[in-house]
Amino acid sequence: MNTDNFTLELKNITAGYGESEILHGINLKVKPGEIVAIIGPNGAGKSTAIKAILGLLNITKGSVLLDGNDITDTPPDRVVTKGISYVPQTHNVFVNLSVQENLEMGAWTRTDGIPERLDEMFTLFPDLREKRRQAAGSLSGGQRQMVAMAKALMVDAKVLLLDEPTAGLSPKYRGEIFSTIQDINSSGVPILIVEQNAKQALGCANRGYVLVEGTNRYEGTGKELLDDREVARMFLGGGE
Repeated sequence: MNTDNFTLELKNITAGYGESEILHGINLKVKPGEIVAIIGPNGAGKSTAIKAILGLLNITKGSVLLDGNDITDTPPDRVVTKGISYVPQTHNVFVNLSVQENLEMGAWTRTDGIPERLDEMFTLFPDLREKRRQAAGSLSGGQRQMVAMAKALMVDAKVLLLDEPTAGLSPKYRGEIFSTIQDINSSGVPILIVEQNAKQALGCANRGYVLVEGTNRYEGTGKELLDDREVARMFLGGGE
C-alpha cells in the first residue's frame, strides 16, 4: 500500500553497467496525476534512471518503489506486468505492422478488454484512428511516436515512462507530442519524461529534476526551474 502517496519513487539509487557507476544516489518521486520531467546535459544519467526503474541495469544501492512496493531488480518483463509502461527513444514501433497491429502487440499482457482498449486509444489519439490500417513505418516521425505511446498504454499503466519522445522531430510535431502527453496525463496516467527539449518539458511538467553527472543538482516545480536564473543559464540556453 502506498502510504506516502507516491506512484513511483527512486530512493538513493546508485547504479550502472558492470563496474561503471553512472548514478550516484539519485532521488526521484512521481505523485499520482503528475508529469515529472528529468533534464540535464548529455551523459547526466537521465536515460540511465529510466533503465534503473525498468530493471535493465545493476542497482548496487537504494530502492525503486511502485505504489510503495519495492520492485528493485525486478526483471524487465515483470516490471511491465506490474504497471510500468515504457516508450524508448528509438525502435519503439513495429514498422512493418499496421497501426492497429502495433497496438494489439502492446496488449500482450491483457487477457480481455482489448477491443474496448483499442477504442479508448483511438479516442485519445484521433489521428491514428483513420490510419489504423497503415503500416507504422509509413507514418511521419510524430505520428509514429504517437503509435508508440498508444501501444505502451494498451495495458493498464500505473505510470508511463517516456525517453526523449520529441528527439529528431520538427517544432510542429514537438508541440503536438507535448500536447498529447498532457492529454494522456489528463486521462489519469502519471508520466515521467526524460527530455532534451528542456523548456518545453518543464513547461508542461508539474515538477522537474535536473541531473548532472549522475546526481541530483536541482529540483522544483516546472515553473520554479524555468524561472531559476542558474538553471536557465546552465541548461535552458538563457538567463544572465
